[in-house]
Amino acid sequence: MDLFLQSLISGIMTGGVYAIIALGLTLIFGVMRIINMAHGEFLMIGMYISYFSYTLFHIDPFISIVISAPLTFLLGVVIYRFVVSRSQNEENSLILTAGLSLVLANTALLLWSPDYRHLKVPYGTEVVKLGNISVSLPMLISFLITIAITLLLYWFLNKTDLGLAIRASAQESEAATVMGINVKKIAMITFGIGAAFASISGSLLAPALYAYPTIGTLFLVKAFVVVVLGGMGSVEGALIGGIILGVTESLGSVYISTGMTDAFGLILFLLILLFRPSGLFGTATR
Repeated sequence: MDLFLQSLISGIMTGGVYAIIALGLTLIFGVMRIINMAHGEFLMIGMYISYFSYTLFHIDPFISIVISAPLTFLLGVVIYRFVVSRSQNEENSLILTAGLSLVLANTALLLWSPDYRHLKVPYGTEVVKLGNISVSLPMLISFLITIAITLLLYWFLNKTDLGLAIRASAQESEAATVMGINVKKIAMITFGIGAAFASISGSLLAPALYAYPTIGTLFLVKAFVVVVLGGMGSVEGALIGGIILGVTESLGSVYISTGMTDAFGLILFLLILLFRPSGLFGTATR
């Protein structure tokens, strides 16, 4: 029983980080109806920002979120303004962002080499005891930050004028335009917010994982699984889908095989496509 609870809690903690990655992807899809294939590279950039903030200026990786998020937001806005906005349709956007992914990954490769880099924070190996259950302190902090950011996003989307404009643009862009909302500007801001969320997840993962230029590809796949699981464009679905994926991977690695950890997410992805293509919280469209 203790092993099951240990695996369950570890999966929930990991799933929270997956949810943050997917939140940015699902926001971008909800407003622009495009899948940002470069989303994982923004996560990679966030990891490197946290790494260099710690090694050069001794800024804790969790605190470095206040640096990585604004920088990647601005980068996302610039990329959307001068690159993504020039695409003519969804198919072109998919190819464009896939090319952008290669450019960002190879730029990182030139700047920082393919070497694996790891943050050795003092509390990196510390655990918190919850009865007989041990929880990694960095993952616990990451999960708490995830909850706080998710609540902040919920408040932002439901209580601010900009958040309501984003929701209106996602629900019906033509009607939003008639009501005086600058949909193109909203799309640009949303793309920046999505990039910032990916970067935040990179900062949260920095104390636990090695940073390298192509790490974004792995987490793009996980984010895509979470978005499809929860329902394309559903913020609530991204949060719950992330936790489901984390728990599935954790329990599967303990009770079946650790070597198949990443495969469990893909199996879950295929099952969702077969039996509920719209996701848990998505709506079927024709």
